Amino acid sequence: MGLFNKIKKLNIFSGFFSVDEDFFEELEENLILSDMGMDTTMEAVEELRDRVKERKIKEPEEVKACLREILVEMLDVGDTSLHLEEKPAVILMIGVNGVGKTTTIGKLANVLKKEGNRVLLAAGDTFRAAAADQLTIWADRAKVDIIKHGEGSDPAAVVFDAMNAARARKSDVVLVDTAGRLHNKQNLMNELNKISRVIDREGNTSSKEVLLVLDATTGQNGLIQAKQFGESAGITGIVLTKLDGTAKGGIVLAIAKELGVPVKYVGLGEGIDDLQPFDPVAFAEALV
Repeated sequence: MGLFNKIKKLNIFSGFFSVDEDFFEELEENLILSDMGMDTTMEAVEELRDRVKERKIKEPEEVKACLREILVEMLDVGDTSLHLEEKPAVILMIGVNGVGKTTTIGKLANVLKKEGNRVLLAAGDTFRAAAADQLTIWADRAKVDIIKHGEGSDPAAVVFDAMNAARARKSDVVLVDTAGRLHNKQNLMNELNKISRVIDREGNTSSKEVLLVLDATTGQNGLIQAKQFGESAGITGIVLTKLDGTAKGGIVLAIAKELGVPVKYVGLGEGIDDLQPFDPVAFAEALV
């Protein structure tokens, strides 16, 4: 629970002494305000009503335990761990501008290095000025190698070189940064497809993860991004940044329900150690 202690909790359980219609209505409102989304909220509250009735629950504390149980079940949409068995494994990081993608790559490189992996970064964001420089700073902090080209060069060429370097250096994991792109810009999405094709060709036996980085504070807008990226990039997991200090934690549930894609990591601060594996049980505990 300590991981998520900065998430704003649902305060309804301390304000009610009986489980009645007012209780359920206020709970519904609280979940919607937490950015869980209308459909997901209605489904959770309806299921809660059924279980409360079935189990003849009378106390708010017992309802809390029941709600936690439902939330954990809703989050069970896939393995939250990374699949990196076939080396060199590739993790392609995608997302719009400003979500903390480059920072997340640096933090993830640090996590993987501490787990005993030889990590190589590929500076595939050749569009944003100084993006490669920013990634180099993170590579130095995490003490991992980096492959980069000049600003404006072909990102697919960077990835090609990184894959070859990874084989030569016997790297375990290649972390690929990409330019922040709007999901509705077709030329940038085509570029992303080109990068994916290079990865598939050069790492045809490699394990591959496509992680979409989302900013938790953007709430339902993040869900729209996730849906559209999912259609064009085949995402295997979500990294949710800026989850500390937000009341929008419910977006995790909305993503799980709408996309069927697991949240794999969460960002809970600015430091290099502030990226944590997502734990559905701890998250549900913290939210309620």
